[in-house]
Amino acid sequence: MDDPTKSPGDGDPAQRDDITERLAAWSDGSDEALLEILPRLYDDLRRIASRLLAGERQGHTLETSALVHEAYLRLGAQERARWRNRGHFLSVAASMMRRILVDHARRRLFDKRGGGAPVVSLDEAVVGASETPAELVALDEALDALAEVDAEQARVVELRYFGGLTVHETAEVLAVSVPTVVRRWRMARSWLFRQLRSELAADG
Repeated sequence: MDDPTKSPGDGDPAQRDDITERLAAWSDGSDEALLEILPRLYDDLRRIASRLLAGERQGHTLETSALVHEAYLRLGAQERARWRNRGHFLSVAASMMRRILVDHARRRLFDKRGGGAPVVSLDEAVVGASETPAELVALDEALDALAEVDAEQARVVELRYFGGLTVHETAEVLAVSVPTVVRRWRMARSWLFRQLRSELAADG
């Protein structure tokens, strides 16, 4: 199994520093920096999109390129965003893609009414498999509920599951230690599993 603390986008320190500088210039209103940075982070955006779409049925109407393009446009339209570093940028991208996918899933469910919310395996979620529209919507709603209880835990799930960020990247974005991320991730998975099981039981 791959090392969960590594990712294809880690790169070398000099490259990360340069990306951080370009993101800061973008935050300060540089259109030139915007044109430079988005293509350089395009592979990272595709990695997140591919992770989110993993496990979707063949023939899914929302493909990786379309998801990346939509997020690409939304990121480019951001105003007054203060990008701290690459990890922060990818966390926002992950949040955008999550919302795009969940909205898409809700529309599909609206067109095809189904049964109750199924149980989502968060052990499988570690490798980024979003299974069905109902599962994605159920997880999204459970994550919103978790955010009301513990916003920090919910943020870890969003970054690690939806964003595919490593433990180290998540710790950097949240400005906490790696053990803290690991602990919050473990607690959040347990809470979400109980929540989803409870919702399933309530639905009979």
